Amino acid sequence: MLSIARRTTLCRAVALALSLPVAATAFAQEAAPTAAQDEAVTQFETVRTIGSRRIDRTSDTTTPVPVDVLPMSDAAEHGAQFDLAQTLQYTAPSFNSTRQTGADGADLVDGAALRGLGSDQTLVLVNGKRHHTVSLVNIYGARDRGNTGTDLNAIPLLAIDRIEILRDGAAAQYGSDAIAGVMNIALKRSKGCEAVLGWGQYSEGDGENLLASAYCGVGFAMGGGLSVTGEWQDRDRSNRATDFNPLRTIGDSKVENRTVYLNGDAPLGEVGEVYFTAGMQNRDASSAAWARGGIGSDDIPSRNSEAMYPDGFVPFIDGVLDDRYGIIGLRGDAGAWHWDVSYTHGYNEFEYTIRHTLNASIANLDRTNGGAGISPSEFDAGGFSFEQDTANFDVSRYFDGVLNGLNVAFGAEAREERYRIRAGEPGSYQDVDGVGEGGNAGSQGFPGFQPGDVTDRSRDSTALYADFELDVTDRFMTAFAVRYEDYSDFGDTLNGKLAAAFHATDNLLLRGSVSTGFRAPSLQQKYFSSTITDFIGGQPVDIVIAPNDSALAQAAGIPNLVEEQSTSVTLGLTWAPRDNLSVTLDAYRIEIDDRVVLSGEFDNTDPNIGPVLDDLGVGLARFFFNSVDTRTTGVDLTVSHDMALGGGKLASFLGLNYGKTEITQVHTPPQLVGREDTLLSERERLFIEGAAPRLKAVAGFDYTWGKWAPSLKVIHFGKQTLGTWTGGGVHQDYDAKTSADVSLTYSFTDKAKFTVGASNIFDVYPTRQDPNETDNGHIYESVQFGINGASYFARFWMKF
Repeated sequence: MLSIARRTTLCRAVALALSLPVAATAFAQEAAPTAAQDEAVTQFETVRTIGSRRIDRTSDTTTPVPVDVLPMSDAAEHGAQFDLAQTLQYTAPSFNSTRQTGADGADLVDGAALRGLGSDQTLVLVNGKRHHTVSLVNIYGARDRGNTGTDLNAIPLLAIDRIEILRDGAAAQYGSDAIAGVMNIALKRSKGCEAVLGWGQYSEGDGENLLASAYCGVGFAMGGGLSVTGEWQDRDRSNRATDFNPLRTIGDSKVENRTVYLNGDAPLGEVGEVYFTAGMQNRDASSAAWARGGIGSDDIPSRNSEAMYPDGFVPFIDGVLDDRYGIIGLRGDAGAWHWDVSYTHGYNEFEYTIRHTLNASIANLDRTNGGAGISPSEFDAGGFSFEQDTANFDVSRYFDGVLNGLNVAFGAEAREERYRIRAGEPGSYQDVDGVGEGGNAGSQGFPGFQPGDVTDRSRDSTALYADFELDVTDRFMTAFAVRYEDYSDFGDTLNGKLAAAFHATDNLLLRGSVSTGFRAPSLQQKYFSSTITDFIGGQPVDIVIAPNDSALAQAAGIPNLVEEQSTSVTLGLTWAPRDNLSVTLDAYRIEIDDRVVLSGEFDNTDPNIGPVLDDLGVGLARFFFNSVDTRTTGVDLTVSHDMALGGGKLASFLGLNYGKTEITQVHTPPQLVGREDTLLSERERLFIEGAAPRLKAVAGFDYTWGKWAPSLKVIHFGKQTLGTWTGGGVHQDYDAKTSADVSLTYSFTDKAKFTVGASNIFDVYPTRQDPNETDNGHIYESVQFGINGASYFARFWMKF
């Protein structure tokens, strides 16, 4: 729990913020408000586009920065994908989410990022308020290595009205994490009810996916309303095992989601209106770890027991994930000023159970003592949680008498975060048969967190910001933003942004921006701790991922983590030569200093820290540290067009993103000079530079003809290069691949539709690799569009 002093401070801040707008409204009323002002107090149906704090700006073609506004109704009613991350993967070219397999806990949470950067460099908002990240930090073999992002799949598609994607650095506007951009998930508030039933399955006959989702929105007699969304999803695992290792289970993890979301508001007389959002998801998920061999293999007795699994076995990493999110706020108008005060709570918990496993040291001791060689087959391996509480106070006003219009906004934010690790049961990590006696310690597949890994850490931050948008003329506008933020664990930072847009003609808008930004190192990166005992060369070795403030990290010369700092430049245009055709083109460069990464493995033969590791009884150690500077350059192109064709209507869309990330400098702590190859090996480098394909393009064609609506979507992923275990210039080279999805929707009425379709209809797979060199031991990694091949789906949607 947060300390009493900190909770008291935050509650006082919320109470003070809540009192300010009420007092301001009362003051305005004393000044004899006009009828227009009275009307302003009771009307709150405002639409705000991300990237601008002006409440009446709704078009992505009038903002000085690139904003994609993606309605979610079509995806929810007849889309091929059943969750938000995969829906955006096949819709937004600058968005990347690769479903992991063979990467432990990362298999159970889909990471999501923009422009090929890390998932923790994209800020996610819900209804304009900061959403919390997950408690998981990706470690083993994940494409999103060392990052902690937001679980988009905790929000059901049917609850969402639209997704707004700001493709520009925005830390000066929204704070930490907004280096690559910002995503705002605007929840639905429409009246009426609707429901969706969905079914999907891979052409191989596995990975069955079932969906049942329902939404209802009602209005209150006094104004405002409430919407409720409930969803159940059950996805079975898939398996693409090969003859190389037929025992290895590799493919989609098994997932069951149970989700409820509420969104609503209600007027509070002349004071304003109260608004609220509440979301809850419980997820039971399971992924397969590496297989252990049976009789005749080297895994007996080190990692298996002949009495338990004579033919070998696959341990399963089961996760119970609980995600909670809530917003409570009050907003209104005091004269010409619009104010908004809110409190947001987020919580994410991840608990591990390792099933179909054993502790080989327990089994070996049992055999040594005359038993059969038996161990428990299931262990509680512990877990972790992350909690975030945020209070915001925002004020804005539009002055129509300053040149062609000036919008002024300012506000404050207070945030507290907490990260905890819980130890597993003793059998999940203990070595009971003695060091070097043959049986490895801990549960096979995922050893439990040890008592020494347990942590309970928190921090707080405060921020002040100011934001201005000035229409200098009817053709030229500028925007300025500045934000000061102070963190209790690393200090303060000041960031700014300047943007401008010029209407060269009525149809052509030129736009650009330059900004500085930052990302605070996550508590997960600072304090994650894991101790695993493994046998290397027949000897037990403790492998430690050490917290940044640990004695081991300090002895190794690893400096304290500081914020990542960025500079972003965007230059582009929007062009609408006809009413049915629009084009946007934006080039960008993002330079990031002091990116936080996970180091390679340092062993006790290291000339600098080897003696330190020996003194601490540690064989191998890894650390998070501010390791590299990177430069990301790229271009985004979108083209949309609609036309009458053959008695129907054809809507076409093309989106393309090309981006390249390069490491420009490696920061080596003085004590580790000469060990750069270990600190950041080629494999680790390619986790950063090859996080996503450099090119991604989506072309969509939707045709409506009477009751029929066929659809075709073509998705192209460019080349991708990853590292290998042996390194030394050997790479995993993935060729460019193109996939296609098709569907056909029949509308029985305007309120009932049935859709059938197929994804990846040409059954395209990534380029085959040497399974001895991949992170997951399979013939290819989880890249591009995944490893499962073609799939089929059906959906029925009804509104009532």
